[in-house]
Amino acid sequence: MGGLFIIALLALVAGVGIVALIETEPGYLLIAYGGYTVETSFWVGILLIATVVLLMYASLRFLHRLITSPANVLNWAGERRLRQSARLTSRGIVNFIEGNWAKSRKQLLRGARYSESPLLNYLMAARTSYRLGEPEATRRQLELAAESDLEAVIAVDLTQAELQLNDRQYEKALRTLDAAKKNPGKHPQVLDLLCKAYDGLGDIEAMLALLPSLRKYRIGGALELDELEARIHHDLLEQAAVTGDAALLKARWKKYPARLVDDEAVQLHYLSSLLACDEAAVVEKEIERRVKKNWKPGLVNLYGRINRDTAQKQLATAESWLRQHADDPELLLCLGRLAMVERQWAKARDYLERSHAARPSEEVCLELGRLLTAVGDHATAAEMFRLGTGLRAQPLPELPQPDDVVADSLPETHRIEN
Repeated sequence: MGGLFIIALLALVAGVGIVALIETEPGYLLIAYGGYTVETSFWVGILLIATVVLLMYASLRFLHRLITSPANVLNWAGERRLRQSARLTSRGIVNFIEGNWAKSRKQLLRGARYSESPLLNYLMAARTSYRLGEPEATRRQLELAAESDLEAVIAVDLTQAELQLNDRQYEKALRTLDAAKKNPGKHPQVLDLLCKAYDGLGDIEAMLALLPSLRKYRIGGALELDELEARIHHDLLEQAAVTGDAALLKARWKKYPARLVDDEAVQLHYLSSLLACDEAAVVEKEIERRVKKNWKPGLVNLYGRINRDTAQKQLATAESWLRQHADDPELLLCLGRLAMVERQWAKARDYLERSHAARPSEEVCLELGRLLTAVGDHATAAEMFRLGTGLRAQPLPELPQPDDVVADSLPETHRIEN
């Protein structure tokens, strides 16, 4: 308030001074042009000149606005449409996330009309049409996306391939991805889609060939890729096992990743498959080698299932393992089975009962039931079968016929009465 008062006071003093100056010395101004002259006092002349200058400035300003106003109106309208387009696109994406497909598509397509880059609108609209189950609309919107940006054809292909994969159209998806897969470094997402397409077609070899690129471009986490690699090799091994070709099975095994070879479940899968290909001798030596290096109960269990002509040698080898693993239930089960193959019934019963005492299991119950039935102890056998019924995990190895039982090899209380 103090500042305004001082300014007003100074203006008043200046006004009084100017009026006094005009009254004291009015001056004289003469303007002559051609045959015309204008005479006035100096101060009135100055006022007239200032008025003329202001009028000219106002006229020129008006003319400038009159000329440029259409462009300004157009710019304002264009900016308004861009803002509206951005707002519609944003709301369309939100509704897509929330699952309001029809509303989302309407907003996205309206937003595409005035958008400077409608590619995103059309791609998202295609996804909403897919969710609405309208394939023709999906195709049309993908075409519009391709037309809106000729440099984004790969992005359109990736979107179309993803939708085809969702419909399990694996071969179509591969054809759609044909151009994108030529430059995976520029379009790494194509690798993930290719992997899904190959997986859907059961082309395990193609997935294996794709794996290094998946790791190179970090498509998926390290753990996820490790699991995928393990599944691929497991499936390849399974395919070889189904053919019954031992040579192919061994070739697959040689390509198995070193970090997976020591896994007990993996080894068990391979050796079981090899045993099914009539490679009992190879399986026997492989189990002996691996168990000596690193004790694996699963492999010991399989060792008792080989059931070949060298069972006596196997029994001696397995009994040598008792020194370090006397209470291992899998080893005792293995010994019981090998003793049964060799018709050493008393020893077999002893090993099986010890295995059952160490850890009751369905396999031990069923093996004991079969053995006790063979030696005539039907009551105890029935109890073992009752315990093991419905719990059998694997088919049991062949048991010699009861007619081959040597009565003298049994304890007195377990001999079969003729």
